Amino acid sequence: MNKKINFKNVINKIIGIIFNLLIAIVFVLIIIGIYYLVQIRILKNNYGNIFGYTFFEVATGSMADTIEIGDVVVVEITKEIQEDDIIVYQDGDNFITHRLLEIKDNGELITKGDANNTEDDPISNEQVLGKVIKIIPNLGIIKNALLSPKVLILITILIILLGISFKITSKTEEKSKN
Repeated sequence: MNKKINFKNVINKIIGIIFNLLIAIVFVLIIIGIYYLVQIRILKNNYGNIFGYTFFEVATGSMADTIEIGDVVVVEITKEIQEDDIIVYQDGDNFITHRLLEIKDNGELITKGDANNTEDDPISNEQVLGKVIKIIPNLGIIKNALLSPKVLILITILIILLGISFKITSKTEEKSKN
């Protein structure tokens, strides 16, 4: 009988640790999200800069088969780029994610979307934001689904109920020991 109680205690402690880790991760993500929003909404930056990196959700199919609509690209903010890198550059108010095909002697950069038939108009190095270092498939779609108000309310309620449930379980076990 004593071994069962110890086994239950171990399971409850593990679940508690996992729950606390999840809360910590969510808390860190919220802080990063707030920092990102402050940079864009309050400071009026065109993009957020988190320790030299930013991210964008892909909105067009110009890089199809490599990067799909709804994928999120993580971009290292840098001017150090080379041919065949997938780069992000600014064209007016838009950020374009295309492959760098050629760096001309006069400094012009030639880019092209992998799914496009023609090259883009030449750009300058000043327009380059950085290079793509990671593609996260479908994260944009998942983000949009999770950030809908109904889902956020359900997740919040679930976390609160789980927290209450674990506290009640812990108190019940303490009373049964005494």
